[in-house]
Amino acid sequence: MAEYIDQIGRSVHLDKPPERIISLVPSQTELLYDLGLNNKVVGITKFCIHPQHWHESKMRVGGTKTIHLDKIHSLQPDLIICNKEENTKEIVEQLEKDYCVWVSDISSLSDAYKMIHDLGQLFCISQKANELVDAIKMRFKTIEKATVKKVLYFIWRNPWMVAGKGTIIDSIINEMGWLNAICKERYPVIDLNEEIEVDEIFLSSEPYPFTQKHIEEIKTNFPSASIRLVDGEMFSWYGSRLLNTPTYLNTLINSSSN
Repeated sequence: MAEYIDQIGRSVHLDKPPERIISLVPSQTELLYDLGLNNKVVGITKFCIHPQHWHESKMRVGGTKTIHLDKIHSLQPDLIICNKEENTKEIVEQLEKDYCVWVSDISSLSDAYKMIHDLGQLFCISQKANELVDAIKMRFKTIEKATVKKVLYFIWRNPWMVAGKGTIIDSIINEMGWLNAICKERYPVIDLNEEIEVDEIFLSSEPYPFTQKHIEEIKTNFPSASIRLVDGEMFSWYGSRLLNTPTYLNTLINSSSN
């Protein structure tokens, strides 16, 4: 029996490489696909939209915060992939009573790289996982550094919430050569009337679906800032989608007003 330590320090014991996998994390579901595990992934969440044909064909066992235990039991998984932030502690504790559960914890690019390495070991496909990490690292080297900007990254409305330190979003902003305008940890609530020094405001497409009308809504509070909608997957999906992130970041940098 092999022992694996997940990213929150839990021991996961497996007799053999998993053959029936459930993923409760959208960005890691896409990663499992790109690692070639199509025939081994049997269950996903309703938010696992990539790849589309998996979203349409794989059994959906609920969301990231609410699961259908009956569906999970029917699939008889030998491993369930979770994430500390996206899934609740209660879900993990409930599932680990019956199944092997591996939990990731991602707050930086280095955490994402380790997660991919670790899953490569767990599924006995280390070479493919390592090649993916190398490819992502090479692409991040292509990011075009420009004038440093202070960024305010909104993830929610009512209340207004932003991405702070200790998040993958903050790590991606730093990779742009820009700075997070928020020094607080995680996802603090802010008052739009606060005095915040900011050059760029990003309104994310997820988890809250910001639209053009929200740009108009906050423009009066930040008259000198450039405000735009951004693709949240490029900032917060920490699996194989990271391959596409550098090109997207270069587009944002190049379209930024100097």
